[in-house]
Amino acid sequence: MERLTEKKQIEALINGGEATAGPPLGPVLGPLGVNVLQIVNRINELTKDYAGMKVPVKIIVDVDTKSFEVEIGTPTTPALIIKELGIEKGSGNPKAEKVGNVSIEQALKIAQMKIKDTYSNDVKAALKEVLGTLVSIGVTVDNKDPRDVQKEVSQGKHDGLFK
Repeated sequence: MERLTEKKQIEALINGGEATAGPPLGPVLGPLGVNVLQIVNRINELTKDYAGMKVPVKIIVDVDTKSFEVEIGTPTTPALIIKELGIEKGSGNPKAEKVGNVSIEQALKIAQMKIKDTYSNDVKAALKEVLGTLVSIGVTVDNKDPRDVQKEVSQGKHDGLFK
């Protein structure tokens, strides 16, 4: 009779390129009898381009063979925006205090990176989601309120970007 292999799935938010054998990974992976250092090294290799950003990571461990797979997600939209601007963090008071300005092209680049993780079914809708995030962290787009740019996108004023 064939035995089904048991797979355990662990999900965590890791600083890009900075996973360690300590918490949160070590205590969860250790009892599974896998080589924690090997998994940590694989995560760091896959997330090194996202240094300074929180990256969602999924580890699937085959409990019997001790083999593993690592899947990484895309960092959060605010993390991508902050990285794009080279700032420390978003505004604590986005209505009154603006922390940066991005071009519509930069916002589109972030939308294209995030599209597979959004509820959007096209890049135009994903761009509107990114513009909404820009509002909440105090960032303008081409020196305009992102809500105004959202309206322009809805009206088709930026359709040339989607060709």
